[in-house]
Parts: sequence; C-alpha cells; structure tokens
Amino acid sequence: MQVYTGPWTKAEAAHLLRRTTFGATNQQILAAVSNGMTATVNSILQIPISSEPLAYDAGETIVPQGSSWVNAVYPANQTQNQQTENARFKSLGAWIAKNINQEQLCIAEKMAFFWQNHFGVTATAESRAMYHFLALLRQNALGNFKQLMKDVTIDPAMLLFLNGATNNVFSPNENYSRELLELFSIGKGNQIATGDYSTYTETDVAAGAKILTGYTVTGVRSSTETQALAIFNPILHDNASKTLSYHFNNQVLAGAGATEYANYIDVIFAQPQVAKYICSKLYRYFVNYDITPTVQTDVIDVLAQTFINNNFEILPVMQQLLTSDHFYDMSVRGAIIRNPLDMVMGVLNPTQTIPNFGLVGDYQTYISIYYVADTMGQSYIIPPSVAGWTAYYQAPAFSKLWINSTYIKKRFDIVSAIVYTGIPIGTNTLKMNHLGFLNGLSNPSSAPQVIDDICDVFFPKAIDATDKLMLKLILTGGLPDFEWTIQYTDYANDPTNIAVSNPVMQRMQAVMNVILKMPQFQTI
Repeated sequence: MQVYTGPWTKAEAAHLLRRTTFGATNQQILAAVSNGMTATVNSILQIPISSEPLAYDAGETIVPQGSSWVNAVYPANQTQNQQTENARFKSLGAWIAKNINQEQLCIAEKMAFFWQNHFGVTATAESRAMYHFLALLRQNALGNFKQLMKDVTIDPAMLLFLNGATNNVFSPNENYSRELLELFSIGKGNQIATGDYSTYTETDVAAGAKILTGYTVTGVRSSTETQALAIFNPILHDNASKTLSYHFNNQVLAGAGATEYANYIDVIFAQPQVAKYICSKLYRYFVNYDITPTVQTDVIDVLAQTFINNNFEILPVMQQLLTSDHFYDMSVRGAIIRNPLDMVMGVLNPTQTIPNFGLVGDYQTYISIYYVADTMGQSYIIPPSVAGWTAYYQAPAFSKLWINSTYIKKRFDIVSAIVYTGIPIGTNTLKMNHLGFLNGLSNPSSAPQVIDDICDVFFPKAIDATDKLMLKLILTGGLPDFEWTIQYTDYANDPTNIAVSNPVMQRMQAVMNVILKMPQFQTI
C-alpha cells in the first residue's frame, strides 16, 4: 500500500477531517492544508483526557450539582435509587454529546464510537459501569487491541451485558464465549460444516464458556460500594483442561484460574484472521463499505500484517491507513452515508454551534441532542444488538440503511429547526451560529468565496458550476455580487447593529437551509 503523494488541498484535508472527526471548521481545514498531511495525521492520532460526566438533574440525590457521580454510591431507598440511575443515564448521554460537540481536532470521538459499535454493550445495569466501560474504550482507542480485548472480557459492564457474571462451572453460559469469537476477535466465517464456521467451531464456543467461568460482579447500584467491580471466585471456575478445535491447532488450555481467559485470548490472537477481521471493520468504518478482492489484497491484508507486526497496536494501522494513497482516492470520497450523529454534529461542529447556557442548560441541551440522534436510529449507549448498528455490517446496503423516508424527513426537520427557529430546550434555544461561521470563512465579503468555502466544509466532492451558481443566487437574493459585499461590509463595520446583521443572517439561513438538505451533505 503506497503512501499518498498527490495534491494536498482543501479537498484532501477536508476528507481526512470529515472521516476522523464529527466536523471541522473552515479554519481547521485551512490549517490542515498548511500543516501538510503527515503532520495533520500525527496531530489527529491522539486521545486527549476527557472530563467526567456531571450531575445536573434533580433526580441525582447523592452528589451535588456540578460534581462527578462516576465513583459515587446510590441511595439505599429503591425509589430514589431508580431516580438517581435515571438522572445518571441522562448525564451520561449528555456527556457523550458534549464530548462530540466540543471535540478537539482529533480522532478520539470517532475511534471511541468505533469500539462502542464493535462491542455493542448496552447500558442496562447501571450508568457508573457503562461510564467506566466507555472510558476504557476511549483510553485504549489507539492502544493495544489484544490487551483491550482482555480488559473488556472482565469489565463489569460486559460481564453484566453478556451474562459473564453468571457463567460458572455449574451452569456454563455461552453468550460471551460466542460473541468473543463471532463478533469481537476472529469473526464468523462461512459455514463449512455443521457447527464449523471456518474460523472456529461450536466446540470452541463450549470450551470458551468453560474457560471464562468464575467471574462475578458486585456493587451494582450499591449504597455502599462506589463502583461495580469484577470479582474472580475460584469455586465458580472450571479448572479442568479444555481442548480447542483444529482451527486453533487442537490446543489444550490447562486450568489457570483468574488468568485463564487471557491465555485463551492469546491463542485466538495467534490466528492471522483476527488481524484481517479487525482491519476490515476499520476499513468499512473509516473508508468504504465495499471490500473488493483488490481492496482485500492491496489494503486490508497489508494493514493486517502491520497489525500483527506491531503486536496488535491500533495506532500504526491507523497511521498507515490515513496516509495511504487509497484513503484519498476519489472513489471513496462521499462513499459513506452520514450516521445520525455525523449528521447532527456535522451541522453543529463546523459552524461552532455550541451551547453556552450554564451547566444545567448545557446538559439539558446535550441530552436533547443525544435523543435527536436516537430518533434517527442511533442511541449511542443502547446499540440495537451486540453486533452494533446494522449499517456497519449488513450487506449490501450498509450505510444506506441510515436513510429511509422517515429518517430523511427527520433530518430535514432538524436542519430547518437549527437553521431558522432553533431547537427550544427549556428556557434556552440552540440555534446555528450563522454569523460566527460566516466570519470564519476565507473571504466573507465575497459571495463566490463564501459558497466555495461552505461547499468545501460540507460536501465530500466538488459540485458542478450550475449548483454553485444556484447557491450563490440564494445567498445574494439574486442581486449582483457587489451587493453582498456591501451588505457584509456594513455588518462587519457595525456587528452589534441588528439592522445590518439580520439581513446577512437571513441570507445565510436561506443558503444553509438548502446546502444542508442537498444529497451531497448526507455523505462523507
């Protein structure tokens, strides 16, 4: 796989940022052009420390408003216990939306969601456990996948989600054992015989369930324990030897107590298919859903070898992918339909539309944004299944599943609301930062340049001259370009005067309403 050596213009920089963040501003795209591909990719490939979610809802009765609850107990009273859990769930959802809306220019949020989709854990037990699970994914998003797989295996949220906490020698439960193979590590191949999926067999699922026995979870929504914790109980572990199938060279795993699960994962990761499977998922998420034989050979197999050579470190794989010639090929630009979060944040982030309503107002706004994405099929902490969202694995439609008659209407309604009236949330209203966005463009007083910049920000490919002319006429109200220059200059000279700022904002509203409903905006 060759390193990209072609032109490095706004088009390439915007493509990189569009795929690795939830939306870049015009200034950020220009800075990426100036910095060059290598420096920009290096800068993007970082995972900054994230703050913790804060209490804001009246249902939270343990910690004061504005404080973190992630290591706080729950009330002993059952009614209050449930109220507190409801409040923490909303805080967690708001925190996720806040992180995405206020993301630094880096891959952290996109990678965090990749792993949440990969593992498909649902917040069903308690929000503390779900927070710590999401924090684990985020902190290790570009780290060692083999170690992450081991950590996830005995994470309380996962143990609760896939019945690992009740898997014991007396009653083995195969739920996690099956998903570990089928979805999380080596992937389910084609069935070649009864119970044989070409990468593992039902024998391996059964053996894996026994290997994974013995872990329980304590402290769920406890009034005395500050976290849900994974505990290994030797009495509940099947310490007999287990024999795997021919796919794993009929390897025998001796009983090893609390570390036996890790030994099992080492055996799984010795198979080359693990690297190919994960790299194919990374490819579908960051590049294109269509994996042709050529892509398999020239891209995914190469990435997989890099993955293996680096002992399953994610960072070198992403470095290679994001600097590759293939990543910048015109055929993959605009190949992915925006998911609901990409759609909503792709409106807010590039325009720097960020709530500023104080702690409670901001959190109320962010949980509303979270639920907006939910109405379009994407509740971040409640995936539809352990396999994640169908748009990332269901052939042949893949990301096209995000678009249907119901969802597209909701997308358009959301755009209209953000652009014109704003979204009312309590006593506050979240409305697009039209003038701030306009002021950040290359030459706001030039109508043609304004349209060029907006298209660079929101469209993955260049649109034709006729469409650009149409957009410019909407911006100018059909008047000559110099009239826009006069109008903007009057506003720039007296920005607090609504008599001159409102007409400019109204023209921006008109053009943004059209741009954000064009088919080109629905893709990245």
